[in-house]
Amino acid sequence: MALETLESANYPDPSLWGHIHALLLEESDLTDFLNELARHAAASFPHDGAQILAGITLLRGRKAATVASSSERARRLDEIQYDFGDGPCLTAAREHQLVSVPDVGAECRWPEFSQALLREGIHSVLGVPFELGADGQAALNLYSTTSHCFGEDTLAEVQAYVAQSSKALRMGMRFSHYVDSAADLRAALESRTTIDIAIGIIMAENRCPQAEAFEILRAASSSRNSKLREVAAEIVRAIGQPDPSTHFDA
Repeated sequence: MALETLESANYPDPSLWGHIHALLLEESDLTDFLNELARHAAASFPHDGAQILAGITLLRGRKAATVASSSERARRLDEIQYDFGDGPCLTAAREHQLVSVPDVGAECRWPEFSQALLREGIHSVLGVPFELGADGQAALNLYSTTSHCFGEDTLAEVQAYVAQSSKALRMGMRFSHYVDSAADLRAALESRTTIDIAIGIIMAENRCPQAEAFEILRAASSSRNSKLREVAAEIVRAIGQPDPSTHFDA
């Protein structure tokens, strides 16, 4: 089944999108949402006698990081792959292609990693890329304790699952970016407030103009090898004032 057509596929659980959307709304933190998604994925594809573990790999530049996992064991399996620097899940994310390893014992592409998986009791692996466009590269990593766990029907179900989840993940990543940007802006404004108050104190104590007070503050920062805000905060505290707060009332 072509990856681009999977968004319209009929996943067996018609409430899947509603469930994932609810997770996104309930979890205020992107990592918490992805951990819940990983746990949900691990429980969504049962196989007789097999344990399914799930992780979500996010690529940031040249580095990979597990941003979510269904369990501590799943996290460890992903980190083993990162230690080798390659494997089915990293390939799925980097090359944006489905990577299936039906029998780890017969896999020749990643021999050292395959041996490590066998020692961990893992006998089949599946890596499915998320559809994130320009927002990033990521993959759902599924591990099974039995070989040939992910047959054709399961492969189609997992791809449909990931296609649906991709929508929520893109929304979550964008929201997280906006939250981080807002936090950075707030921190910058609070830092500016502290610096402005310190400059005012220097102006009063030295009876100098603002530009000269700023140069005094900057020279102190340079001589102490400290950040400008840290020196400014020390000046404010030196006159018995608490750390200043910035008000954001409209």
